[in-house]
Amino acid sequence: MSQRTDRISALLRESIQKVISKGLQDPRVRGLITVTRVTTADDLTQSTVFISVLPAERAELSMHGLKAAAAHIRHEVGNDVAIRKMPKLVFKLDAAASKQAGVLDAIAKATREREESESGEANNAPTDSDTSEVEYSEDTDGR
Repeated sequence: MSQRTDRISALLRESIQKVISKGLQDPRVRGLITVTRVTTADDLTQSTVFISVLPAERAELSMHGLKAAAAHIRHEVGNDVAIRKMPKLVFKLDAAASKQAGVLDAIAKATREREESESGEANNAPTDSDTSEVEYSEDTDGR
């Protein structure tokens, strides 16, 4: 991608996020919807908009709503961004975001388990008051 398409993609990402944040009338589009990135073709005919949806259970339904509202979103973005030809918007679910969330969940789970095992070991470890030291003295006198 060229610098021009990179700049246009960045402008589109901000503007699309603004339109989605204002809200759409479609009841399918619910949850925390984030535009993670936008890639634009060199000829500016099409832009692919990658979306992250939380909770994940709402992702498929929200994607259907966004695809249905693509023309409306394109019109609103066209009013906000001053470019000669507004590219067609294609929405795709960003799989990288869900993978990252899975990795972060796994890390958090491993950290919790490690902390629990360390605290369990600390609770089971004998303390100084639990162990009684027996002092032996050697009598050299034979007593």
